[in-house]
Amino acid sequence: MMILGVTGGMGCGKSSVARLFEDLGYRRLDSDEIVRMHLLTQGDVISAVCERHGAAAVDADGQINRAFLARRVFSDDTERQWLESLLHPLLFLFWREALASAPRSHWVIEVPLLFEKGLENWFDFTLCVTSTPEQQFVRLEKRGITRAQAESRISKQLPLVRKTELADYVVGNDGSPAFLKRQVTFLAGKLEARIHDCGRP
Repeated sequence: MMILGVTGGMGCGKSSVARLFEDLGYRRLDSDEIVRMHLLTQGDVISAVCERHGAAAVDADGQINRAFLARRVFSDDTERQWLESLLHPLLFLFWREALASAPRSHWVIEVPLLFEKGLENWFDFTLCVTSTPEQQFVRLEKRGITRAQAESRISKQLPLVRKTELADYVVGNDGSPAFLKRQVTFLAGKLEARIHDCGRP
């Protein structure tokens, strides 16, 4: 088994890179997707959020109003930290169970707050995906996130340059999809060689 942690700034293309590794045979976990699809839908989580933020935190179907919750947590550090303390233990449990289900596979895990939360020890290698600020904002606007919202959320994370300093590897995502694929393919070969040199399966 080899576990690669992929991080980077919002809109830099973490998912694009992780999917390319998936195309090469890696099993992929998207932490944001896990939170959306598996954790925020749990009854205990819904109850805790509702108790914390009131009825407005839940929509007509009894599910968490993610837009409402995002406004709350990204405008108030105390609320953001509370939500992280609720969700992160559940996220780590999900990771453990997934990794245990295929102990001989290579894994790629998207982790936006990898370095912010000191999660390096989870991974054999870490990779930071970079992009120019303008590219980030263009991609985020396509996802319905305004520039002001993007700037606010990005400000809660480590500067991208610091993430590149901490990561084992860096991939740039300002060029063509073909160039990004070539970078990932080259890096996957290097990782395989390093694992082989260590005598690991």
